[in-house]
Amino acid sequence: MVSDMLNTSTLASVAAALTLSVASAQAQTSYPLTIENCGQTVTFEQAPQNAVALGQNSAEIMLLLGLEDQMKATAFWPNSVLPDVAEANDKVEVLTVEFPTLEAVLSKQPDFVAAMLTTLLGPDSKVAKRSDFEELGIPTYLSPSACSTTLNAGDAYGSRGELWSMDLLYKEIDDLSRIFDVADRGEALIEDFKAREAALRARFSENEDLTFLFWFSSPSPADDAYLGGGNGPSGYIADVLGGRNAIQAEADWPAVGWEGIMAADPTVFVATQVDRNRWDLDTAENKIDFLTSDPTVSQMEAVRTGRIVTMSGAAMNPSIRTLYGAEQIAEQLETLDLP
Repeated sequence: MVSDMLNTSTLASVAAALTLSVASAQAQTSYPLTIENCGQTVTFEQAPQNAVALGQNSAEIMLLLGLEDQMKATAFWPNSVLPDVAEANDKVEVLTVEFPTLEAVLSKQPDFVAAMLTTLLGPDSKVAKRSDFEELGIPTYLSPSACSTTLNAGDAYGSRGELWSMDLLYKEIDDLSRIFDVADRGEALIEDFKAREAALRARFSENEDLTFLFWFSSPSPADDAYLGGGNGPSGYIADVLGGRNAIQAEADWPAVGWEGIMAADPTVFVATQVDRNRWDLDTAENKIDFLTSDPTVSQMEAVRTGRIVTMSGAAMNPSIRTLYGAEQIAEQLETLDLP
């Protein structure tokens, strides 16, 4: 009897060990790894050891995957790094919080370059084209969110015919985790984000009268404001929170004058915090000062009733920060007197 119990226990332990071994083997990347990315085929002979991340999203995904020791440098940071990965980020050089030069990137002798926007790595980019690195044998990766837009003349960021979703981001996390041979970490990160997204949707019921206007920044109060477009990440945030984007333009980053903004008449005004320090109206504080002091703009119902919320400007880019931005607004919505 005791012997049978021991045999059963031993068999169970062996079965569990085999299951873990199979799962671990399935998670491991077999090199050379070939992936399809934004219409291009990219092959990796091994996990990158000297990666450069162009854009906050590319960098923060790598940091959340625990890859700081395989990162050489980063660039283009609209906002400060996520607190959870700040210590890891301290190990990685920041070339610039703005657009870097190709020379600066190449000076780090990268063996992999990932970018979050076509303005950082695209056919019309002032930083670099993918071919610049391909000619040097350096593999590249462009965020699926960036190449899911339709580029029109004069529109550097493109337009979307349908609402952006986290599925594009999950694809990016999965790809990067396989490139670096940490697929198990990628799966865990995706599951965490999916659970958080589901929790937000369950928390807010659909309200067709609830509209949001997302203000990223403006060169000055006299200039048009850069807003979040209807089908971009800002539209996704509004959708998750049960509402819709007050700006229905398909462009990801429409520039709208204040007459147009007042005509949109949002229920909630989202004033974002941008840390790059390019323009005075980058900060949420200065945005709110303008909204509440301008003789005309201050008469908007959302402003008069105090329905102004803040979030990180980085959340308006298609990135992991988008979900964080939705969570930021969610906490503030419950304190507002909404119709």
